[in-house]
Amino acid sequence: MMALMARELRTLALPEGVDGERVDTALTRVLGLSRTTIARLLEEGEIRSSGNPMVKSERVTGGQVLEILLPDTSVGAPIPLTPIDGLSVLYDDAAIVVINKPVGCAAHPSPGWTGPTVVGALTAAGYSVSTSGAAERAGIVHRLDVGTSGLMVVAKTDEAYSFLKAAFRNRQVEKIYNALVQGHMDPPTGTIDAPIGRHPKEDYRFAVVAGGKTSITHYEVMEFFPAVSLVKVELETGRTHQIRVHFSALRHPLVGDLTYGADPTLASRLKIFRPWLHALELRFRHPVSKLPLNFSAPYPEDLKRVLALLESPTPL
Repeated sequence: MMALMARELRTLALPEGVDGERVDTALTRVLGLSRTTIARLLEEGEIRSSGNPMVKSERVTGGQVLEILLPDTSVGAPIPLTPIDGLSVLYDDAAIVVINKPVGCAAHPSPGWTGPTVVGALTAAGYSVSTSGAAERAGIVHRLDVGTSGLMVVAKTDEAYSFLKAAFRNRQVEKIYNALVQGHMDPPTGTIDAPIGRHPKEDYRFAVVAGGKTSITHYEVMEFFPAVSLVKVELETGRTHQIRVHFSALRHPLVGDLTYGADPTLASRLKIFRPWLHALELRFRHPVSKLPLNFSAPYPEDLKRVLALLESPTPL
């Protein structure tokens, strides 16, 4: 006999970033669930506002409170993190949650982004996150680009949020990335100290510009391959697109990073369709115990496939 599934009623305050959107679009972004799943919940009257069932064409406002009846396997148990392929929880306690973020997932909702988010996936899975900061960035103390995979820590309490934000601001967090860049870096170790700001002509990009924010990147070549270098990168600062901008400015753009000047022919040969960049290690002190924590996340399959091609005896 099939066991009956318990249902969990979730109350959700919508972030400002989805203001004015249709409810089905907004919840697809915020919860990280598929549009089909959201549509089914709407059709079955399981998404309500002020007690009234909603329809998918309704528009929502930032701060609007919705009641959502979600399926669950046991009362009070979090929903497994299955809505986003590749997103996994590596560590979880009362103060923080550490995840391995897949490519194609944003840190939080933002205007124009219709894909899944870390905030949405954690919320959908029943994880509580800090309410400090902007509503759409709940718990987010640092970000990874949509096209970057790897480690992120999310604050679950306001105290953890304040502690971690200060730690990142004061450069007390070690952030280690691996990147595959075009050409052979010379010298093989170094520091890039160049200010970054908005690109003077293209708003969606950043660039090394006079008057930009201080940006410091340390690097060390791990291995040379034909035409490319595998590089260990440590960020001293954390500007948007920092690694991508700095290596592009040195005329060594990340393999696959067409936005910042990568060779599309090389990217096609290596079958890489995003910047070859992974947040490999994250080290910081726990916001409550103050004990040192050290996390690492393996390369995802697309990046491993590129390395396998480079190591193949057959030339590209």
